[in-house]
Amino acid sequence: MQDHDSMALSKIECNNEGGWALWHITESIDALTFLIKSELCPVEIITPKKKLEWLASRALIQQLSEKVGLPFKGIYKDEFGKPFLKNNSAQISLSHSYPYVAAQLHFSIAVGIDIELPSEKLLRVAHRVFSAAEQQDAGINLTKNCVYWCAKEALYKLYGKRGISFSENIKVEPFSLMNFGELNGMVLTPKTKIEVALCYQIEKDNVVVYTKF
Repeated sequence: MQDHDSMALSKIECNNEGGWALWHITESIDALTFLIKSELCPVEIITPKKKLEWLASRALIQQLSEKVGLPFKGIYKDEFGKPFLKNNSAQISLSHSYPYVAAQLHFSIAVGIDIELPSEKLLRVAHRVFSAAEQQDAGINLTKNCVYWCAKEALYKLYGKRGISFSENIKVEPFSLMNFGELNGMVLTPKTKIEVALCYQIEKDNVVVYTKF
């Protein structure tokens, strides 16, 4: 029987700059609520699945923060919806795709993480979010399309502002698909050029992409 005071992390990797973590949700809403001492789930989140995702993502970033030696006082969001730790300058990113949640933290630089369960709908929307070169490289390989999608989402979260096009302003370089690897991305606007190295890993039922550091 699992102790209600902790979550059994599916995966966690940390170094002296920060870390990232992945969790497969198996707890109940009550169990996750018990874990989070600093926040209550917003009343506007009604459906059980959304509540579980919200609670699990907070519980995960709480555990990740404590793992790297930072006190967790909760999360706030800026005017663009980007999350930050309360009373701390560390940078964070959160993602959820039920029944999984993922989190990343760095002491000083912006980060982005995204997790997705490969779905045929990715192939249907690829032409709207991928450039011609990205579409050609991804082809009809569902997993590779999912890596591209996660990479763009991670870059969007790292950038942290609205008003950019996934196909025109967020670029991902072609890569060779493996079970895990690295790829390069870029956020390019008239005023900004951010080049980012990313890591990806493919599990049996999900894909995760996160900032390399």
